[in-house]
Amino acid sequence: MRLYLINPSNPLVAITKVKESRWNRYRVWKPLGLMVIAGLTPPEWEISIVDENLGAPDYSAMPRPDLVGITTFTSQANRAYEVAAYFRSLGVPVVMGGIHATMCLEEVMERVDSVVTGEAESIWRQVLEDARHGSLKRRYDGGLAEIDDVPLARHDLLNTGYAFGAIQTTRGCPLNCPFCSVTAFNGAHYRLRPIPDIVRELQLIREKHVLVVDDNLIGTRPEHIARAKDLFRAMAQANLRKEWVAQATINFADDEELLSLAAKAGCRGVFIGFESLSPEGLREIGKKFNLLKGRDFRTSVQRIQRHKILVVGSFIIGLDIDEPGIGKRIAEAASRYGVDNLNTLFLTPLPGTRLWDQMKSEDRIALNRFPEDWKYYTLTFPVARYRHLSLAGVIQEMITCDRGFYSMPRILRRVWSNLWQRRKPLISLVGNLSYRRNLQLNRKAYADFKCYSGNRHNSVRES
Repeated sequence: MRLYLINPSNPLVAITKVKESRWNRYRVWKPLGLMVIAGLTPPEWEISIVDENLGAPDYSAMPRPDLVGITTFTSQANRAYEVAAYFRSLGVPVVMGGIHATMCLEEVMERVDSVVTGEAESIWRQVLEDARHGSLKRRYDGGLAEIDDVPLARHDLLNTGYAFGAIQTTRGCPLNCPFCSVTAFNGAHYRLRPIPDIVRELQLIREKHVLVVDDNLIGTRPEHIARAKDLFRAMAQANLRKEWVAQATINFADDEELLSLAAKAGCRGVFIGFESLSPEGLREIGKKFNLLKGRDFRTSVQRIQRHKILVVGSFIIGLDIDEPGIGKRIAEAASRYGVDNLNTLFLTPLPGTRLWDQMKSEDRIALNRFPEDWKYYTLTFPVARYRHLSLAGVIQEMITCDRGFYSMPRILRRVWSNLWQRRKPLISLVGNLSYRRNLQLNRKAYADFKCYSGNRHNSVRES
């Protein structure tokens, strides 16, 4: 039996355009979910994983499969449906899973033979058994998987073309931010993979550099921090010789022992969501750690960087509190905090989130011709109506923000600082140049987007 597991592309996402910018090779991650599913697949299935982010193959030149599995985020849905339609035209059954399939079940069921909602680990073998006997059900609900039963991912199936490997050590998030679908999909309970399994899987990863895909590697409670320390100790003791980056909240900076252990375990970068410059904005999106009384963001960033760990700061443009000039203020604040890279995104209502429900009830979802418009739900296009910013205004704020932070003088100052402090200057340079190169691609994309969205996109104030 031949199985294709496919990660569809989105041609609008600049970071996947490796041919246009060689730096993007450092910003394309392996589809870890498909590699985990492959680890659960019995040996009688011949598995091929196709990651279209490295280029879509000529499917007609490939052997006909017996089953196709497609994973999809919302922004990939259009391409996922195209791939599904092609294989179904050949009589090949298609099963689709992932966040979009879970949150937009009825839409997806119209376009595939079977849908897996939730986490697939508990029911994947049943899906394969039913497919083998020609009796696929229309829907399988995986719910929340037992974290101890998550298998080692099949890293051997995607050996080339990536600068980073990928691994997951936890699932679930109790923060339940209104713009994020993680809690709705993975649950509010913070689930921890066994540390020995994590170490064994890291030993299987071929790449020296690894992305830890957890939404918050260190968690939010004292027992979560203690477990993170145990994990870092085990990683250091195993002498894995891996360098890795992860996502965490700003409380990562509050524990010197945690920082020291992370650095010894190979941590070289951390992605932190600052999200908003104002307490009102932070309350709007529920970022309680950022509201800690007396917190100095610059001091927190410097404390992390003293351990030779780079800091990527993330902000959101389009909050109800945001007014004209927000782009320049974010660029200046990020430079003042001293972050090594800046990743600014548009506030985006994603299906399954509280933000989606709120904006839908307020008629603030501007791009609502589905499924056609899903391709713009990448967080890099302004798909909603914003309270104080028009379409042209919110785009200009983003351009001003990126252009200000990634000006060549500021890039050189950051790289020089990293060189002086012996804190991965080459990685800093690559990251900054990658973002700067994509500014040109983004400006063209924004121009096309404005033509496409037309009069559908007015600010709430103007409507």
